[in-house]
Amino acid sequence: MLQNDGFRPLDRGTCLRLLAGVPVGRVVYTRQALPAVLPVNFCLDADSSVLLRTSAGSDLVGAIDGAVVAFEADEFDAATRSGWSVVVTGRATLLSGTDGRELRDGPDSWMPSRDDVLVRIDSEVVTGRELTGA
Repeated sequence: MLQNDGFRPLDRGTCLRLLAGVPVGRVVYTRQALPAVLPVNFCLDADSSVLLRTSAGSDLVGAIDGAVVAFEADEFDAATRSGWSVVVTGRATLLSGTDGRELRDGPDSWMPSRDDVLVRIDSEVVTGRELTGA
């Protein structure tokens, strides 16, 4: 990448602030040895981990519990050719009913579910970049 290519790296604090301002991102994980991407609504918890709610029996839960995954969110304006993208990489863990507070504080799923669980993705590595426009 050229030094003056329109992209600017973002620090961790800026990345987390931007993530907190959007409702939807994408979980990137491995399913049957192939890459998979799933859009989900989410929120950040107090320690800046990503929280998402899904069905306990979903393919996503079976594939990511205990695995290292990536989570990406972005926002772009095609008219100005500007925007940002943030990637969080970390271990995904399931929070069960014993994790009471987190279950109440997590996001509501946009999909109805009776057996929902929360997934936490630790924000071990947070990177981002901003496109400043043409």
